[in-house]
Amino acid sequence: MGAWTSYRLRLRRKRWKYRARRKGRELSLVQDRTHDIKPNDVLLFCTFRNEDIRLPFFLQYYRDLGVNHFILVDNDSSDGGAEYAADQPDVSLWTTKGPYGRSRFGIDWLTYLQDEYAHGHWALTVDVDEFFVYPFCDTRPIRALADWLEASDVRSFGTMMLDMYPKGPVSAAVYERGADPFKLANWFDPGNYILERNDLYRNLWIQGGPRARTFFAENPKQAPALNKIPFVKWDRDYAYVSSTHMLLPRGLNLVYGQNGGEKSSGVLLHAKFLNLFSDRASEEAERAEHYGKGREYKSYISEDDGDHEIWCQWSEQYINWRQLEALGLMSKGNWA
Repeated sequence: MGAWTSYRLRLRRKRWKYRARRKGRELSLVQDRTHDIKPNDVLLFCTFRNEDIRLPFFLQYYRDLGVNHFILVDNDSSDGGAEYAADQPDVSLWTTKGPYGRSRFGIDWLTYLQDEYAHGHWALTVDVDEFFVYPFCDTRPIRALADWLEASDVRSFGTMMLDMYPKGPVSAAVYERGADPFKLANWFDPGNYILERNDLYRNLWIQGGPRARTFFAENPKQAPALNKIPFVKWDRDYAYVSSTHMLLPRGLNLVYGQNGGEKSSGVLLHAKFLNLFSDRASEEAERAEHYGKGREYKSYISEDDGDHEIWCQWSEQYINWRQLEALGLMSKGNWA
């Protein structure tokens, strides 16, 4: 890396850190239980808005994985989700009416809180519809993954986001509060993914899957990125650049094999395509607070019938992480 590029990236990282400190002023504390955080705890960070229906299963899923404490930001919810979260014994909650788009889609708020509470901890940063799957997650807690990564001198762990969907109309997958979304949306695309290396940040850029073939077939380069680095041994010098797609320093983005070997990686199961999808897409297209002023959500509501069938003849039904490894969508690497 040339001296000028290195200098430019350092300045960029400092700018993101300054933004996070400034945006942290938009947060108001609702419930502070951070005094319960122990030195070895795994922490989860998430921003949400009007997700009361999803929060019970989300929190229980990650408790079952071994997450010790949740640090959540409520972005002006009106459905009771903030009150529910504040009542949970392992949650610390902040709220804000600040514009989601002007906080780098919640990342500035979370970076501020990560710098305050996650320094020296393994931190998992996900959305409320993303569910972390890693090698041996059915038998080993997330702390075991963190310990193995530390023993291997690894500071970050990469995943691919895997869009899950039902067989039949999305509107027919009627989700009830607290239920497992993957009992309804348990199909995925086993292929149809494009990988491209970002030379500046050294991360892999992944696109494709059901959203590319269903909503962006005419322009697949406009499809959402599926590469994420959600699990990081946090340090106050770190900063996410674009959502959780990539970080600075850029060495944290080297989560794939460089010399013919295969690094351990995981998947984020994405429970987006339920009956909640249509109303949320319309709302977010109108709010225009997501990337590209809601361009992705506008694509979702452009269909005449307002409903979608994503399943196709090549769809595969989800079983477990070993199936995903066999398909090449994640890897246990040399973790035995």
